[in-house]
Amino acid sequence: MRYQFKFRPYQRRFLRSLTTNHGKWDIREGIILRLTDESGKVGWGEIAPISWFGSETLEQALDFCRQLPEEITDEIIFSIPDELPACQFGFESAQEWGSGGENFITPNSSLLLYSALLAAGEAALNQWETLWQQGSRTFKWKIGVYAIADELEIFESLIHTLPAFTKLRLDANGGLTYEEANLWLWTCDNVKANGELPLEIEFIEQPLPVEQFQQMLELSTSYETAIALDESVATLGQLAACHQQGWRGIFVIKPGIVGSPSRLRTFCHQHQIDTVFSSVFETAIARLAALQLAAELSRNNRAIGFGIDHFFEQEETWLQSLWKDF
Repeated sequence: MRYQFKFRPYQRRFLRSLTTNHGKWDIREGIILRLTDESGKVGWGEIAPISWFGSETLEQALDFCRQLPEEITDEIIFSIPDELPACQFGFESAQEWGSGGENFITPNSSLLLYSALLAAGEAALNQWETLWQQGSRTFKWKIGVYAIADELEIFESLIHTLPAFTKLRLDANGGLTYEEANLWLWTCDNVKANGELPLEIEFIEQPLPVEQFQQMLELSTSYETAIALDESVATLGQLAACHQQGWRGIFVIKPGIVGSPSRLRTFCHQHQIDTVFSSVFETAIARLAALQLAAELSRNNRAIGFGIDHFFEQEETWLQSLWKDF
């Protein structure tokens, strides 16, 4: 199949800076793709890299798009190198969109549960209630951002404030020391042992840096509280390597940067891994493709990490204005 190819870079400003162990993030930048096949069908895709998370940089993605001809083929799409995982996802999902018809445009994601992201620090204490009223029952809170004594104090307030039967995820973005990770896991185990708190600490996400995989593997067998890998499994190559080295816990998959959707499907079907699908703060275009994968491949009824709408202004027209010149 041959496609006419066009692309446009975009920028979206966060309503408030997103603060993680990696620093502050103010503007989400990416690239919107359009593929038009020989019959005139249009497929939309999005490249939404996060270079500090393991994908290519935005500039590398732009360079790749600029060097492509105006007419591309399936062969070109499926030969994008692994060093460009966000490009693999963007082009392949645009190709699937064009060939998948209406089923792709409206994925069966209505049965998926959503996890809402809370801001780091004390801001979470004032944020969860609005999200609860909007239907969220699983929350993810960023840790490893401030001093651990302060975060543990906020955590104590949070778990006594959240309603019964809430699920809470703690995301360290690889920002804890080994001693801090042990302290957090011990603290969470104590919460679990306390029958008076009808709240579930579902897991701690990426407590240690990527290079400390063996320590995370050890910690995963030392505590009742589960550990989920995130930065460690950002791309398909990393995901396969961690599985090969014995990880049988939770894998947080960010479709927007993991790489080829078709190869991801094959891996998940082959190994039946325990997955949590998560956002990369993409636009509605990449989100449709990501939710399609989540609906197909999620297991164990875990909430997906796409509860991030409250981090952006809800503008209905910005995408239309971006591609009106196509």
